Parts: sequence; C-alpha cells; structure tokens
Amino acid sequence: MKKLIMIALILPFVLPIYSNASEHNDRKGTTMTNQNENLEKATFAGGCFWCMEHPFEKLDGVTEVISGYTGGHIANPIYEQVSAGNTGHVEAVQITYDSDKISYADLLNIYWRQVDPTDAGGSFADRGSQYRSVIFYHNDEQKRLAEISKQNLDKSGRYEKPVVTEVVKFSEFHKAEEYHQDHYKKHPLKYKYYRYRSGRDQYLRKIWGNRVETKVSFQKPSDKELREKLTPIQYEVTQKDGTERAFHNEYWDNKKDGIYVDIVSGEPLFNSLDKFDSKTGWPSFTKPIEPDAVVEKEDKGFFSSRTEVRSKHADSHLGHVFNDGPKPTGLRYCINSASLRFIPKENLEEEGYGKYKELWDNPGDAVD
Repeated sequence: MKKLIMIALILPFVLPIYSNASEHNDRKGTTMTNQNENLEKATFAGGCFWCMEHPFEKLDGVTEVISGYTGGHIANPIYEQVSAGNTGHVEAVQITYDSDKISYADLLNIYWRQVDPTDAGGSFADRGSQYRSVIFYHNDEQKRLAEISKQNLDKSGRYEKPVVTEVVKFSEFHKAEEYHQDHYKKHPLKYKYYRYRSGRDQYLRKIWGNRVETKVSFQKPSDKELREKLTPIQYEVTQKDGTERAFHNEYWDNKKDGIYVDIVSGEPLFNSLDKFDSKTGWPSFTKPIEPDAVVEKEDKGFFSSRTEVRSKHADSHLGHVFNDGPKPTGLRYCINSASLRFIPKENLEEEGYGKYKELWDNPGDAVD
C-alpha cells in the first residue's frame, strides 16, 4: 500500500529529494556510549514505522528511536519480505529512554495517540498483519502497565469498537534498512503526503482532537522540597502511601462543580460530574477525568490484594479503585482528599484549566 501511495505522489509531482545526513547520523549512525543504568527500551508497532518515529524522538528523556521488524519467525528480514506479509514480523519502532526523565506509562500515553487500536487487520491504508498494532513488553512491569493502560482505554468509551491491540513478550528486534530511518526528516513533503493519504491524520484528529501528541514536562520535586510544600498528612498520603481518616478530610462531602488535580503536580485527575456519595467517607468517583489520567498497580498490602491508583507524572499515591461502583462504569475510585486540590468551575480559566469548562457544556464527555 505504501508503494501505491508513493507512486500516486510521484506522478503528479516532481519533487527534489533532500537528505539531512548530519541530522540523521546524530540519531542513528552512532553507537550509544552512555551506559546510564536508567536507560531502558520500549518496542511498539503501530502500522507504518515512518509515522511512529517522530512522536517519540522529540520527547525529553528519549535518546534514540529506531525503525525495524519484530515478532516474526524469519531471521534478518528485509523490507520486501516483511511488507509481503509472510514473515510474521510487524513494522515497529524501538525506543531507548531514560526512565528518570520519562516513564513507560508516559510512552504508552503517546503510543495510543498514534494508532487505531480497534483495527486487527492492519493500520489505516496499510493492510495485513505486518501493520497491526502491538505492544512488545520487555519485562513484567511493562506488561502490567501495558495491560492496565489497554483496559482503561477500552473502558473509556472513546471507541465504538473494542481495543484489540496485542500485548506480546518481546523477543528480537531487527533494524530496518537505513533508507527507512528518519524518513520524516529526510523526505518531509513525501512523509506528510503519505500520512494524509493513508488516513492516519484524519482518524487521529477525530479521536483525539488537537491532543494527538502530548509532552511530558513535569519534574518531581526533591523529597526535601515536598516536605516543605506539603502538609504532614499530604506528604504521608502521597509519598508514603498513607490513608487519611474517613469523614475527616477536606473533600469527602464536597458538592461544588469543578475538577480535582494532583496536590503535587497539578495534573488533572477527576471531575465533580463523576463524583458520587459512596457512604465511605472519602471522595469517590466513577472514572478519571481522562482515560489515561491515572496509573493502576497491584497492591498486596493490608492482608489482601487491591488495585492502587497513582498519578501518572508525579507518581503520587491517590487511593484505590474497586468494582462496586455505580453505572455506567461500575467502578469506585476511592481517593484521599490529601492527595487532591479542588479547582472550582469558575476558576478553571484563570488557573490554566480552561479547556475543562467544556465538561459542563457536554456532561459525560471526556475532554480532548
């Protein structure tokens, strides 16, 4: 399909092809010498690998993004073999990132905004299993985060069809031919034309609006700074996984319109439209303000196994989520007031959260 689109481009246009060799070699032509122990790898497939490089390359904390092939049964595959669909491989990108600067959860957040996770037969104009969406996990923690992220997206109501993106154990990555690396830099006009003709851009705008890509800019303060900024109970809850007293906290009975943000980072977490009285004495919500606003992890403490809820960027402990909530989600996000700051609806604009005013224009809709 990519060949057909390229032919369609070449026939009506005669364009010079420019190659920025120095920029290219800066990313792909050198051997990494930084042995930082925090460097980790993530591998994602989302259709044409040309379109999966640049959303990750520009992120702070990402040191390298390589296009290649993975998941198949043929050693050292070449593009012609993979594109024919008989190797079992998919087109993918492998990302090297500094986990001190950007988390795997952040990368997943970017990933979902690049793909159609409901399409099992390919991606956009590129058809066949070699173009399907797959998350290849490198360890158990990546697997856990990927599966939770997928489940949250599937339950969000954002898509009319189920999310079918596979979560598969990583095996071996084969770097693609050099002419495929940094295609968006070498041939920007052809790249943009291909994206548009494939239907990718139009689909992503429809699903995500103007938030097709997101940037992660929050840097968590030091422990000393947090102790100075937070009250003792806020520090105990967010940093030491504590729990405040039921019915003796700031927001358990708050009925005002507005949103709740992380007390540490200010990232939006929940809104009052999804808040309900759970009779437990803690603020309770049926869902986060956006599908990927929080991170869930297994909590085996307190003589039982529960699902903990943490903020994505600040990694603040928020509370737990249970399956005894009301419709439509059936969930109860039981959250500590000490981990939250409430922003009234009338103050959203002046505090930089103006886009969330749309929630009260279209109750029940997620904000894009």
